[in-house]
Amino acid sequence: MKTNRRHFLKQITAGGIGFGFIPGLYAEGSISDRFETLSKGTGRKQYFNMCGYRAPKLDIVRLGFIGIGNRGYSNLNHMTFLEGVQIKAVCDIVQFRIDSVQQLLRKRGLPEAQVYTGSEDAWKKVCENPDIDLISIAVPRGPLHALISVYAMKCGKHVAVEVPAISTVDEAWEVVEVSEKTKKHCYMMENCCYDFFELLTLNMARQGFFGDIIHADAAYIHHQSIHEKTKDLNMWRLEESQRHNGNLYPTHGLGPVCQIMDINRGDKLNYMTSMSSNDFMLGKKVSELAKNDQFYKKYDTNSYRGNINTSIIRTEKGRTIMLQHDTTSPRVYSRIHMISGTKGAAQKYPEPGRISLGSKWLDDEEMNKINDQYKPEIVKRIGEMAQKVGGHGGMDFLMTWRLIDCLRNGLPMDIDVYDAAAWSVIIPLSEKSVSNHSKPVEIPDFTRGAWRTNYPVDISLLEGNTTTIRL
Repeated sequence: MKTNRRHFLKQITAGGIGFGFIPGLYAEGSISDRFETLSKGTGRKQYFNMCGYRAPKLDIVRLGFIGIGNRGYSNLNHMTFLEGVQIKAVCDIVQFRIDSVQQLLRKRGLPEAQVYTGSEDAWKKVCENPDIDLISIAVPRGPLHALISVYAMKCGKHVAVEVPAISTVDEAWEVVEVSEKTKKHCYMMENCCYDFFELLTLNMARQGFFGDIIHADAAYIHHQSIHEKTKDLNMWRLEESQRHNGNLYPTHGLGPVCQIMDINRGDKLNYMTSMSSNDFMLGKKVSELAKNDQFYKKYDTNSYRGNINTSIIRTEKGRTIMLQHDTTSPRVYSRIHMISGTKGAAQKYPEPGRISLGSKWLDDEEMNKINDQYKPEIVKRIGEMAQKVGGHGGMDFLMTWRLIDCLRNGLPMDIDVYDAAAWSVIIPLSEKSVSNHSKPVEIPDFTRGAWRTNYPVDISLLEGNTTTIRL
């Protein structure tokens, strides 16, 4: 830790269950006229610095799950493999999801969870339950993520919320300030920060392999049939594409590169500009479906977002990030994890991870040496087990294990409330820029200046590393 601190200081001195949707930011005037003030954080004080905060240890982490659809069920399943975890409660309005979870718990030899259902605000009772320490939130994205997070923290619970943590600038500030006032963690479950290659490049960056980081590319390019009916007819992906025009899913690509650049921990996101294409595909497809299916009539409009959004971010230290979003065009999946420094570069997607020290990629033998030399401790510790358990190649399980291990050992969060706010706020800010002919917008400093002295994320595993895995 002392070595990390010296390196960090050297860097500084050298440079620093309502489950529906609510009409959102697309409407004129929906972002407050106070945007500039909010973005700068003028007049806002930091009640407590949650970056590096060590909450009291929890020998047993007692969990309540709000939303147990695809992501919620997956998160819960991964928790069943961890010692020191008790699944106390589940909340959802869909009965077959509840039945599936109880069946899973019985199969794993664990007690059934207490069930909260029957109304769209049943989630409040989960938050109020005194026998719960951590609330897992995996309801459809939108205002509910922030609403439930705030309520849970006010009820004395830590929060693990799916991406994005917030949907508006005001929500971001509220989540940050409530976390500070309650001293409860608001951890955003950005699983891509635990991708093996992303972790490798983070460790390499920490050890100076790339030199000074200059630029990064990041993206969420994922061809999805977002117009297809879901089992419960909850079309939140389609509804969001109808209501918002900007980068709707920034955190998968942005999170890992922000950690590499020590954003909120030595540098900060400063301002951005964003541009969207027209919609050439989604509206046409929905119109075709509406001709033969009454269900799609309400979605047959001309208000769909552009098929691809490109945003450019500049940091306080003068680094740049190119961020893209595209879930409609027929492109190969890519997060375009690309790091460019003064000594070297790295890139993954759509090709496997590659490293460069010049004009050529390193060959397989050289890559094997790199992997051996810079493999992160968390991958050494549980990487093989994570791949067996699964979840996006194992990164989901790495994330779950690390979250619980930090809570059980009273360690700071790898992804704290300032990260959750800064990475997620790109959604409304990109929309604001797009709606104003790509004019630059400031990105709020949610740390209110503390980024200058906050420590980088500790990936050493010198502390903690006590949570065992059961098969």
